Amino acid sequence: MRQTPFDAQGSHIRWTETAGAEPARVYVHGLGAASTVYHAHIAARPELAGRRTLFVDLPGHGISDRPADFDYTLERHADALAAALDAAGVSGAEIIGHSMGGSVAIVLAHRRSDLVSRLVVTEGNLDPYPGIPAGSSGIASYEEDAYVSGGGHARVLAKVGPLWAATMRLADPLALHRSATGLVRGTEPTMRRMLEDLKVERVYLQGARSGELAGREDLMAAGVHVVEVPDAGHNVMFDNPDAFVAAVAG
Repeated sequence: MRQTPFDAQGSHIRWTETAGAEPARVYVHGLGAASTVYHAHIAARPELAGRRTLFVDLPGHGISDRPADFDYTLERHADALAAALDAAGVSGAEIIGHSMGGSVAIVLAHRRSDLVSRLVVTEGNLDPYPGIPAGSSGIASYEEDAYVSGGGHARVLAKVGPLWAATMRLADPLALHRSATGLVRGTEPTMRRMLEDLKVERVYLQGARSGELAGREDLMAAGVHVVEVPDAGHNVMFDNPDAFVAAVAG
């Protein structure tokens, strides 16, 4: 396990990694998740063997620290991820981001183009107030105190079911609420506009069971390779791992 500070108080973002050839592949999880749980089985596939691989847990999630005075916006998550990649000596990486992690990856590529050579975004939120219910799970509908100490966190854990709850219960409730609120608020420019304007190779994966991707034609016109994955919902890497591996392998 490796770590590096990401704020002025010395809070640490942490990751695990395997050695291999550059450029590195960096996996970034979604809201209330953890990178190894969602992606280790993908990185272990023979089609992806031999590359340096990092599994990064964002602030407030998994094995990373959870400072109470951090705002957990997409921009701050991206800055923390950049700190991890700088400390790891990574540049020109392939970033594979799921859901909120895809949004963070887009912001990272927009702010630090030196760190990213390719993006694979799996159902990442592209607009403020996302229409995909899985993007926030109702967390942002609570006031902060009501979610953190008023029973909201327990109600959400019961709502999302045992699989998502298994990693969500490892995240800090305050970090979850602020991350969900930041995700719903979005960025300026929007994540969609950032993705369209990026010059690196971009792949966007949409599970067929999640419905039609809004703005698909505009994304494709901007050079984004949009892939609708059959027999898959929001968690494409679990629902159709073969298609997911093929997309990551390029």
